[in-house]
Amino acid sequence: MADPEDRIHVTTEEARAGSTPHMTRFILPISLALVIVIFAVIVFR
Repeated sequence: MADPEDRIHVTTEEARAGSTPHMTRFILPISLALVIVIFAVIVFR
């Protein structure tokens, strides 16, 4: 295991090397709603 003095400390933004547009907070509920609607159309047809 590495010594504590050998550790490299970087910020979250540096480690990520990019930006996070926070689109996942919209993608999950929208896709969940679409799945529910599609299954409802299939079942009640």
